[in-house]
Amino acid sequence: MTRVVVADDQELVRSGLRLVLEARGVEVVAEAPDGRRAVDAVRRTGPDVVLMDVRMPGLDGIAATRELTRLGSPARVLVLTTYGLDEYVHAALRAGAAGFLLKTTPPDRLVDGIGTVAAGDALLSPELTRRLIEEHVRRPPPSAGAPPALRGLTEREREVLVLVARGLDNAAIAARLVVGEATVKTHVNHVLGKLGLRGRVQAVVLAYESGLVTPGGQEDHRPGREDGAPGRRSRG
Repeated sequence: MTRVVVADDQELVRSGLRLVLEARGVEVVAEAPDGRRAVDAVRRTGPDVVLMDVRMPGLDGIAATRELTRLGSPARVLVLTTYGLDEYVHAALRAGAAGFLLKTTPPDRLVDGIGTVAAGDALLSPELTRRLIEEHVRRPPPSAGAPPALRGLTEREREVLVLVARGLDNAAIAARLVVGEATVKTHVNHVLGKLGLRGRVQAVVLAYESGLVTPGGQEDHRPGREDGAPGRRSRG
């Protein structure tokens, strides 16, 4: 059974979420009215997922997510927001959230979303990924070579990162590259490890912010070479 902490400053919302989740087999192990108590509840109960409101008094949802990331908590943060393109959501994703849903999401989809992030996947559709990034991320001025954080990736790892940033899941990436899903998962894990990222969502943000991928534009799969020379294609 998936174990969840519900963090929202409105008691009625927390109570409603508890009723919805427990009726569908999800265990709510704690509730919190603000970010500080959410962090404390996570440390105390060790949930699989935190349903995190963004706007809360004191320590807000973004700061609480950042604190959980800093502490190395394995709990996955699923942000609940009122607006589909709330500017605070982007900051929450950068802070380490696994994804987000609207508070108007139907109960069954909410439960499915909790299961998705609990399993280690990101909860961002390709359409939502593009909308979010185009709204909140601006490509920096072009610079010589790839950003330093990306230069340690192989060409295949960069290719996988681009496809992740385009919103493809492992199965779709495997089909695109004609490799097994296990191979894709290995590449994704290598990308996250080399870039020091918590999850796929942060990888998406980095890919856009670094200019590796541009909204509606073309991407460069070549490995970053400080001399600008093209790299030899690696197979994975």
